[in-house]
Amino acid sequence: MPKIVHKLIINAPKETCFDLARNVEVHTKTTFHTNERAVGGVMYGLLKQGDTVTWEATHFCIRQRLTAKIVWMERPNQFKDIMVKGAFQSFIHTHDFLEVPEGTLMVDTFEYKSPLGILGVLADKLFLERYMEKFIISRSMELKKIAEKNS
Repeated sequence: MPKIVHKLIINAPKETCFDLARNVEVHTKTTFHTNERAVGGVMYGLLKQGDTVTWEATHFCIRQRLTAKIVWMERPNQFKDIMVKGAFQSFIHTHDFLEVPEGTLMVDTFEYKSPLGILGVLADKLFLERYMEKFIISRSMELKKIAEKNS
């Protein structure tokens, strides 16, 4: 089960970073390269514990849908979402926000399991893990730009 951990310091208060990370409209802005948009569940505003959202995006030239649910939230420190329906067999995405002298240390921990057994494991090794890491880093960098611009 691949595990991607990405850490980024953002020069903004952790409350700001936390709220931006769970904002549906901001999510679409930070994933513009995959044309991600909310098409079901909570489609606007701030996600809270128990909420689900269905995202539609283009990955590998294929239009896909994925439904995620916020299963844990402790504002402004952490929230977790899991895949309810989508292309992965499963995933857990933990978002941590820690106060540091420079502002906020945002830590994304993304653990997933690919479908298709050994073929999924092979896809992870060949390209999927790198693709997901790049996706998470790109989204984090866009969120950083928004947070620092608004602070």
